[in-house]
Amino acid sequence: MSENASNTVDLPPGVARVTAALAGLGHPHAPVMLDDAARTAQQAADALGVALGQIAKSIIFRRKTDDVAVLVVTSGDLRVDEKKVQAIVCAEGGKLGRADADFVKDKTGFSIGGVSPLAHASSPVTLIDEKLFRFDVIWAAAGHPHGVFRLSPDDLRRLTGAPVHDVTVPPSV
Repeated sequence: MSENASNTVDLPPGVARVTAALAGLGHPHAPVMLDDAARTAQQAADALGVALGQIAKSIIFRRKTDDVAVLVVTSGDLRVDEKKVQAIVCAEGGKLGRADADFVKDKTGFSIGGVSPLAHASSPVTLIDEKLFRFDVIWAAAGHPHGVFRLSPDDLRRLTGAPVHDVTVPPSV
């Protein structure tokens, strides 16, 4: 892992955008660039030497009624329950849909595998899963498959202003 985040000239554009947003919000931990890509939560956990659940993965849905991006930030070891999210962010009868790579890039400014929970091209409707609060320290994507940054679940809530909900599928017993 390299600590070159202080020199934004050398950073990919998405990571530079996240770095500037974090600095502007007074967050003490700048993004770091991993030697290997962390396109999945498991890859990120392995690279950082942390539990899979400590990876704050960003899942983007498309709200069909108005074509707005819906961002759900959840633990890497859990699956999002689309029906729970739909009940929270859609009006009666409204539906969520899957977001393809073009939609994600257009709405967030990031490619799948590097979607940060902040510094989006256009503001998404954002939800934070309550299960992230099992951990004191979590890691989120920083705008590029090699970029991550450290934070706490409370930092995530403060940085995004997003509400916390139960939005995951109960684990299988």
